[in-house]
Amino acid sequence: MMKSMIHALGRSYLTRLNKSEHEAQCFVRQPIEYRFLFDCLSSLLPRTVLDVGAGRTALPRIIASCGCVVTAIDNITDYWPHGMVNRHWHIIDDDIRKPRIKQRFDMLTCVSVIEHIDDPMTAFRSMIALLEPGGHLVLTMPYNERRFVPNVYDLPETAYGKDAPYICSSTSRAELDEWVRTTGVEIVSQEYWRFWTGEVWAQGEQAVVPHQVGPTEPHNLTCILARKAPAGV
Repeated sequence: MMKSMIHALGRSYLTRLNKSEHEAQCFVRQPIEYRFLFDCLSSLLPRTVLDVGAGRTALPRIIASCGCVVTAIDNITDYWPHGMVNRHWHIIDDDIRKPRIKQRFDMLTCVSVIEHIDDPMTAFRSMIALLEPGGHLVLTMPYNERRFVPNVYDLPETAYGKDAPYICSSTSRAELDEWVRTTGVEIVSQEYWRFWTGEVWAQGEQAVVPHQVGPTEPHNLTCILARKAPAGV
């Protein structure tokens, strides 16, 4: 009887939570990054996946629904000062800059997370180290081919984020080349997207519909598929 009462209370709470989230929805332009990720999942069919920085999102659950065996981590202790619970999936409290997890994975996914990490090179190296030889990293982040910005929220013309308790960097080719050089990975594919009319992320007017461009055209975000060298190479 007690178990039934606890389950009933839990279902009632989740129903109210779902309703409040439904009523608080706002439109965001995330499908571009998710489409890239699921294209990679479809073409590579990884058995094991580590999602880095899942937060409260349902992304790990959705990846698992595709048949992958999914582990998810987030730096809950440092990044979420009031704590964080993901009701969709079990999230391990771990810092990708110095991860305690030792398992290796066929694929790592890091969707709009690395820009909020104050030492992205260390995070990138750690992610590559957690890949099986020949494994793949799916990475999306604010990006400009020529210009690096350590925190776009500090720019006077930024559209949002001035009061955010975390940074949002915009990477450039120079940083990406250094990450590649120090880890020996291969960039399998890279997409460039323009979300804002300004030079870097959150600058200017937000595009009604983001559009894919070439590396020499104005852009603010990139989607990257990188491959770790196979064993013996």
